[in-house]
Amino acid sequence: MSLIQHPGTGFEIGDPQKIPLTQKEAPSRESVLESAQSLILSASGWRKVFAWPAANDAYAPWSAGKSVIRAGDAHTKAPADNSLSPRISPEDRVICALMAKTFGDFILERKNAAPARQGAVKSQPGGAQGKEPDMQPAIILGIDSRPTGPAMADVFARVLLGMGIEVHYCFIIAAPEIMAFAATSGALPPDDDRHADGFVYLSASHNPPGHNGVKFGLVSGGVLSPAEVSPLITTLKAFLGREDCVSLALSLIGAAKPQQLTKCYISVSSWKRQAVSAYTLFTHEVITAEHELADQAKFLDTLAAECEKRPLGIVGELNGSARSTSIDEDFLAGLGIKTSFINDSPRAFAHRIVPEGSSLSLCALKLQEARKLDQCFELGYVPDCDGDRGNLVYYDRRAQKARALEAQEVFALSCVAELATLALSGRGSAPGANGTAAAGKTAIVVNDATSMRIERIAAQFGASVFRAETGEANVVNLAEQLRSKGWTVRILGEGSNGGNITHPAKVRDPLSTVGAMIKLLRFTDSTGQNLFRIWLESCSQEEPYRPDYDLSDIIDTLPLWSTTSVFEERAALRVKAGDHAKLKTAYRDIFLREWEQRKDELRNRFGIETWRALATNGSHEKEIGDDFALSGTGGLRIVFSAARGIRVQDKAFLWLRGSGTEPVFRIMADIDGGTHKDEAYLLDWHTRMVRAADS
Repeated sequence: MSLIQHPGTGFEIGDPQKIPLTQKEAPSRESVLESAQSLILSASGWRKVFAWPAANDAYAPWSAGKSVIRAGDAHTKAPADNSLSPRISPEDRVICALMAKTFGDFILERKNAAPARQGAVKSQPGGAQGKEPDMQPAIILGIDSRPTGPAMADVFARVLLGMGIEVHYCFIIAAPEIMAFAATSGALPPDDDRHADGFVYLSASHNPPGHNGVKFGLVSGGVLSPAEVSPLITTLKAFLGREDCVSLALSLIGAAKPQQLTKCYISVSSWKRQAVSAYTLFTHEVITAEHELADQAKFLDTLAAECEKRPLGIVGELNGSARSTSIDEDFLAGLGIKTSFINDSPRAFAHRIVPEGSSLSLCALKLQEARKLDQCFELGYVPDCDGDRGNLVYYDRRAQKARALEAQEVFALSCVAELATLALSGRGSAPGANGTAAAGKTAIVVNDATSMRIERIAAQFGASVFRAETGEANVVNLAEQLRSKGWTVRILGEGSNGGNITHPAKVRDPLSTVGAMIKLLRFTDSTGQNLFRIWLESCSQEEPYRPDYDLSDIIDTLPLWSTTSVFEERAALRVKAGDHAKLKTAYRDIFLREWEQRKDELRNRFGIETWRALATNGSHEKEIGDDFALSGTGGLRIVFSAARGIRVQDKAFLWLRGSGTEPVFRIMADIDGGTHKDEAYLLDWHTRMVRAADS
């Protein structure tokens, strides 16, 4: 027995001598195809339920061994949803091998297509130098904290090593951390022993713990684009369609030598240390918006000095996620922030993995307890399992209790913080007349389900807002397109889903969100100017300012919008229609009739005068007149406008988009200055039209 365990957690990494799939254990091709039927293949990741529970296996403590099905969660009806089993089935080992082969071929093809580096010198361990006719590609491999991660990674490592690809295995690592490490490693010279050509990250994000999956990336700092993922999906399907797919997987899994695997597995601590270093430096750049180290240090020193003058405390309820092995505690402590971390060991799952609704209750409770002991505690955060998304709780001083922030509120506050940071540095746009966006080149990029409150916030800073179809990759791609045209895009994200992406990051990160809140609450420059005051001045609000302001004071100054949470049950409608365009055509016919019947009521109640329809497909948004089918499988937004003197101002919208993975249409309503009753009125109308279209 040569089982290697992780020195920090004690979890099993793998046994180099034990091949995880032998001819004796090989499944039939039919059973592999049956298992693959539940695969979700998209630009956001490839995933399914991988846990293979036995009779005595543990389940997530909140599920009592039963499937938990909630709006907003990807799921199956199998009880393995919430299984904590570390095993994966023989069928899924075949699938993992073919996934690894798919990405391995992609990396090798890219390497072979690059100019040959004949005679290139690659550094060897111990400082020795050796010549190779061409560089061996290298991939960074990481997992989140799900129990099935090591078993899947064992298959991936064996296949990639057997294909002649180096594997820099970090074991449990947060998604933003592995992506920052990939970007740093990719920037090194090809002959550097630490150079990497891409990454493989095994995770199912916010889905239940029995789920798992994979995300692929190069060294840009983010995942592959939809255009890059699409041919990989085709390749994987072709491998699964082969008559010899099982024997192919067997040969792939058995190709690596035990010595290679031993070296790979005993090196995890070394690669993880390097990842932590790269991520720390990267986070400094993200938080400060400064590229030079000296400027970063000056900004962080100023922030730390303000936290010393006026202490700030933060609760981190990490829910057993991959962030429990990351830089969070050290980074916050370095700013002089008092912290209280709970459930900060990998797999210490205390509640659902999705950081929404009831999943924030424990953090709110712990923040209240910390506040009783020390009045400086104001914030708390909860990440999902891979640690790329986190939502916030804060202490409401007037209500004297902690409460959770809505995802849309979190994004709005983050936008205020980052646009004010740009304004303070003199790098933002100037606002236009009458609160409209100026002709400057500062932009925010959001998904189509983000509240139009963001347009109001952006206009106060002279920034423009651009929208993409829901899906993080779409938002990131649109931001890159705008930057290539000279736009400054400091902040972007899916406001409807929580968290934000702050340049140069290309993935959501709780530290970016928490960092934005810290700056908003504490950063003050040498002239005494702070971000909250800049925000108030930008929208001509001076009265709310006070020196001891907290997040409640800032929230009170945000434009008032009422918005459906995408994580509510009423935001997901089960439908029979499989043709999205056909359903939207039927919806159009119903909407046009309803508009004629309701337009007087809408004018009298909301001031609504006109409407227009917009479609979002990938990274593009366009007006589509009354041909709603032109939105295809993308998002459809019906924007209502009201007259404001000689100007027309957007007042509200209805949004719908069909899921690509289940028979569900996501819907929402968003209204300026409205109450929950106003939002409920619009959503109820929207719901009845969708149901009528479906029937």
